[in-house]
Amino acid sequence: MGALVLSVPVVPLLPVSSAWAASSATIVAVRVWPADDYTRVTLESDRPLAAKSFLATHPDRLVIDIDGLELSQGLRELLGKVKPDDPYIAAVRVGQNQPRVVRIVLDLKQAVAPQVFTIEPVAAYKNRLVLDLHPAQERDPLLELVLEKEAAERAAAQSVQDALGEMIGRIDRPQSAASTAAAAADKAASAALPPAPRPSAPVVAQHAPPPPTTPLKETAPEMSQAKLDRLIVIAIDPGHGGEDPGAIGPSGLKEKDVVLAIGLKLRDRLNSNPKIRVMMTRDADFFVPLPDRVRKARRVQADLFVSIHADAFITPKAKGASVFALSTGAASSTAARWMANKENAADVIGGVNSKAVKDDGVLRAMLDMSTSAQVKDSLKLGSEVLSQIGKVGKLHKRNVEQAGFAVLKAPDVPSILVETAFISNPEEEAKLRDPDYQNDLVRALATGIARYFSKNPPLASRHRAL
Repeated sequence: MGALVLSVPVVPLLPVSSAWAASSATIVAVRVWPADDYTRVTLESDRPLAAKSFLATHPDRLVIDIDGLELSQGLRELLGKVKPDDPYIAAVRVGQNQPRVVRIVLDLKQAVAPQVFTIEPVAAYKNRLVLDLHPAQERDPLLELVLEKEAAERAAAQSVQDALGEMIGRIDRPQSAASTAAAAADKAASAALPPAPRPSAPVVAQHAPPPPTTPLKETAPEMSQAKLDRLIVIAIDPGHGGEDPGAIGPSGLKEKDVVLAIGLKLRDRLNSNPKIRVMMTRDADFFVPLPDRVRKARRVQADLFVSIHADAFITPKAKGASVFALSTGAASSTAARWMANKENAADVIGGVNSKAVKDDGVLRAMLDMSTSAQVKDSLKLGSEVLSQIGKVGKLHKRNVEQAGFAVLKAPDVPSILVETAFISNPEEEAKLRDPDYQNDLVRALATGIARYFSKNPPLASRHRAL
């Protein structure tokens, strides 16, 4: 962290009137969300901030000038927020560039396509100035899946070679003289002893405890290799993240944390099948806008999309898991409509660049053209998953519900949203925190997916001979 220093020279602060001081904004929080996809820096203040930014090169850096602000302890906290392993930010410098203008310089590790925008107060947040550092060259998620698959195959092959070499070494290893002599002495002693008398009838031990059994190692559900004749890509979408914590349980458990833990376990379980690769919409604590989650799934031509959430309600008595599919018309129930509205508000809380969303209008229009075939397949997938979840916990609804979830609007990908439990219920919050219960949920989800594929082979038109 030695590289994170306060920039110099700093223009000395001139004596200011009380009116000037009163008109300056106050920084109430500084947050940094690093991820491979992008790094977000958020400055939260009691008043709106106006900022101008530009990129500089040799070396690469992003310069942000914030008007109506004075250097403060809150801003200095930014220096310690950036970690050495941040993929994009190498160092931070902050200084009073002009009276009432603070300059922040982000030294960059790679070329970026920055977005600098503001968000009005919403939920628990006040005014936010957001600095999003996206890579200048967008990552290719399908290529990453292929490289990940090849790396896993190489690791598996190396593991087999190591085990074979160890076995051959044990066979070829000559016995030591001491062990040979000990074996000969044991053989001679055995020959000298009189033979043990044979019982006239077999003796049965009474009340003998059964021998201890080794618990079976949990394995991923098997899918018919005959039906999996190409690489299957499944998109796992842990809800919320970063600036958007999702629902928060009575003891403080955050939805974004527990669904990420479940999603990562599900990824590992599904990836144990060499015919399957999982694409995570997020694999760390960062925010992903709803349209981007759908776009990621479509970029890898996903065969399935599973969004994982934890439900919440105004009363702690509500409990049970639910599974939702998209409805192109009215919601299947008032509760389903309420749930869709709550989940669709994630972009408002998480913070989306409104200018970028306007530029993405064509994508949004296309996503609204979800087909009846997609909804039909989503209901089949949802039914299989719901039946398996019902074996490990209580169901809130015994049928797959439907509503207009924005995250399920991929027109060519069967998509479901799973509410694993009510995090607002103290008992279910405790279960969601329990790794064993998380494993049970993962097993149920994986089995439901396996059962869906056994009855609905993936589209042959999406051939991936990888």
